[in-house]
Amino acid sequence: MPIDRARCQAIFDRVLDAARSFGIADAEAILVTGSSALTRFANNAIHQNGAERSANLSVRVQIDGRTARATTNRLDDKSIREVVEESVALTKLEEPDPNRTDLPGCQPVPDVARWHESTARVTPTERARAVADAIHIVESCGQTAAGIYSTSEGAFALLNSRGVFAYYPETMANFSITAMAADSSGWAKGSACSHLDLEPAAMARSAAGKARASRDPVELPPGAYTVILEPAAVLDLAGQMFGDFSATAIADGRSFLRDRIGEKLFGGNVTIYDDACHPLQAGAPFDGEGVPRRKLTLVDRGVVRDVAFCRQAAQAAGVEATGHGFPLPNEYGEAPMNIVIAGGATPLEDMIASTARGILVTRLWYIREVDPYQKIMTGMTRDGTFLIEDGCVTRGVRNFRFNQALPEMLSNVEALSPSVRASGEEAFDMVVPAMKVRGFHFTEVTRF
Repeated sequence: MPIDRARCQAIFDRVLDAARSFGIADAEAILVTGSSALTRFANNAIHQNGAERSANLSVRVQIDGRTARATTNRLDDKSIREVVEESVALTKLEEPDPNRTDLPGCQPVPDVARWHESTARVTPTERARAVADAIHIVESCGQTAAGIYSTSEGAFALLNSRGVFAYYPETMANFSITAMAADSSGWAKGSACSHLDLEPAAMARSAAGKARASRDPVELPPGAYTVILEPAAVLDLAGQMFGDFSATAIADGRSFLRDRIGEKLFGGNVTIYDDACHPLQAGAPFDGEGVPRRKLTLVDRGVVRDVAFCRQAAQAAGVEATGHGFPLPNEYGEAPMNIVIAGGATPLEDMIASTARGILVTRLWYIREVDPYQKIMTGMTRDGTFLIEDGCVTRGVRNFRFNQALPEMLSNVEALSPSVRASGEEAFDMVVPAMKVRGFHFTEVTRF
């Protein structure tokens, strides 16, 4: 079990004692503790097994509209006093911020249970057995497997001198695998708070199947295609826009939503929430200031509705904070972190069957922003890109580079699958569906 509430309180009591000895009344502490372990494999063999335990204490004090933070990974009395002293010294060097909010008071935090004893106790042998089974599946197809299987447990606690004590323990398991053949590859990845919800063998079969089906890829000309984006591809591409659903980003002119709240920017079949209590989500139900996370309707049938507010942005706007702030001080303010894109009722297989000609995309990578206001992104397909003809996947195709505006893409969604918890490489895990999208812009063919 990670650090418990009693130990957190005892550490914070020492933080408060040290702060008061310097004449400081307002103090906050964030404790992040945990352990993690991983098994890496490549060339069809395990090549690394490692484990790590860590504990970090971050202390912030407030003095006359000024604040600063100092951090230590030592929790003895001397180190706690030193980190408080450092925070006080740094704070006194800051210029006062007339818009700085006081520390928040205590508010009820939703109770979510995401710590699983069996996941916390997964052994290297258990991970090795799962990896060995996955390797065997890929190797039996004449392919080479590489990937990682990791498990972790930890706790995140935030306490302050105004009575806030927010505490959240969690376990997490991650598995990813790439199956490589002579001229093709396949990939799969998943995460879950309980390792029992992961299916490494099924992911290995999927990756191997994609590598086999995409061999000897054909080169197609660039252009606008109907595409079917699997959930990982939806996550990594659509995930690039959620930092813009931030009141601070809008006020700073960093968001494509500036002057667009209330507009219909997406298709009527697109609804997006931020919901920390969703059963497929992970992460603390409170933010970096200890404020409970509220459920937000970011997009309602294509119309932009809610954005996230940290306490300072909320004070400036005369509204309530939504519980999406980052630990202070920071330059970014806030962002929704528990994204749920509402799904539909069309299975992936039915999307393919309804497509006369199109492209099936497993995943995207190397995604970069081209135009911040139009939210045009560029990137490439990878590890399983296929031609669909007359409702069937017929062969692999050479990977494409794309240039695509996200509002346009989300206005051209023709079908949605049921939503699932998805993992990618370019954005944090979300709950998203597969999407069938018309007029997706591929601009050139890559060299692999």
